[in-house]
Amino acid sequence: MNTFGRNFRVTTFGESHGVATGVVIDGFPPGFQISTDKIQAFLDKRRPGQSELVTPRKEADKVQILSGVFEGKTLGTPVCLLIQNTSMISSDYEELKEVFRPGHADRGYYEKYGIRDHRGGGRSSGRETAARVAAGAVARCYLENEGIIINGILSSVHGETTREGIERAIIKARDEGDSVGGVVSLVVSGCPPGLGDPVFGKLDAMIAFAMMGIGGVKAVEIGSGVKASAMTGSEHNDQMSAQGYLSNNAGGILGGISTGQDIIVRLSIKPTPSIQTPQHTIDLAGNDRVISVKGRHDPCIAVRVVPVAEAMMALVLMDALLEMRKIMPDCGQEP
Repeated sequence: MNTFGRNFRVTTFGESHGVATGVVIDGFPPGFQISTDKIQAFLDKRRPGQSELVTPRKEADKVQILSGVFEGKTLGTPVCLLIQNTSMISSDYEELKEVFRPGHADRGYYEKYGIRDHRGGGRSSGRETAARVAAGAVARCYLENEGIIINGILSSVHGETTREGIERAIIKARDEGDSVGGVVSLVVSGCPPGLGDPVFGKLDAMIAFAMMGIGGVKAVEIGSGVKASAMTGSEHNDQMSAQGYLSNNAGGILGGISTGQDIIVRLSIKPTPSIQTPQHTIDLAGNDRVISVKGRHDPCIAVRVVPVAEAMMALVLMDALLEMRKIMPDCGQEP
């Protein structure tokens, strides 16, 4: 599927080396002020070519609002955002036309559809996430107006946790023709209690679903995460007092419903699969091949996963907030 959400629905389109990528947003409330400048500020955080830690591909990622906004305010109709692709070098991928890249979706995509766009992975490329960030920017503008703030950081890379250590690990991998993975941490503050449903609409389940939909994410932890399995009930339970919760092992969600505490999420990101180090693979005919992937690739995709994860969190929370307001119209609003 290319559509995410129930009440706040986003449909992305486009490929890595196509004319453009973009998104159609349906369900956004009318009368809200929005502008390209506000959206662009979030897109710039994801934009490639900004440092030696990311792909050298240069894209301006300038967003255009094609519909759904009049005189700076949303109309309640579909909002269409377009981002032109301007820096495609498809010749870099010509030698990949007949072979599958290890660690990529090439083979599975081909076996499913019987056809694939070998230029940078086509629809499976991380380029598609520019559209998600644009949609997330629209949602974040609304959420921030409600006092809900989303912050993400790259908390570790290849075991390194300091800025200097992270940069050193990424540059070392790049210079060796290799790549590294990392951990992205998200904290949501200001989220009202009551978002999410207790069975199939659990907020933590929706967050995990959204985050696992980001390419390269291999695990999602909420609150204490995997450490919970080694804790006792008395250690893990978030006790309460008249002043509120005394801890936050639940990560701001209990029984699938937000508690009003900070929502805490961690994502484990795999190393970039496109590397220059020679690797064994097969071609379309099933013959053994050895491949060294050329082109412009991130030595650590976790760096640019941060704004994408923030965007996906915004989409989940926006959807959940609109769902809650069907039951409680004043949810999250000041009395």
